[in-house]
Amino acid sequence: MMGERSVCERALGQAENHLGRIDGDDGAGALTSAGQLNRLAGSCYLLLGEPKRAQSLLEAVPSGIQKRRKSHAIVLGNLALAHLRQHDLDGATETLHQVIDAVEETRGGGAVNVLFAAGRELRPWRDRPDVQEIMDRTLALMSS
Repeated sequence: MMGERSVCERALGQAENHLGRIDGDDGAGALTSAGQLNRLAGSCYLLLGEPKRAQSLLEAVPSGIQKRRKSHAIVLGNLALAHLRQHDLDGATETLHQVIDAVEETRGGGAVNVLFAAGRELRPWRDRPDVQEIMDRTLALMSS
């Protein structure tokens, strides 16, 4: 979050080391998942201004995370931001529809924050029909 790449990568390495030591007897095992590190690293690289790297990490998050709908919605939201920051509006809007679908189901606050961040970044393209549809769905979500 501070934009310090080397510090961030060192922390990611430490996280990978800690996650790698969790075994079946560890009480924290239930709190982690196979995609935890990619999810975390993807968010970090998004904040470091490396959306292409963030996208590849977020796309590598196992599909099993979909069972944890709130976490999955945040991954999708960050993936949409990665698409958007690479000026891939089609990928961004397609993924944002999935985020909205997930938020409608879970009402997860973290994903709502990411959805609104994406909405702010979509403003330059607000005249496009696909972007207008995202904005309309977001407003409808908030009013329900």
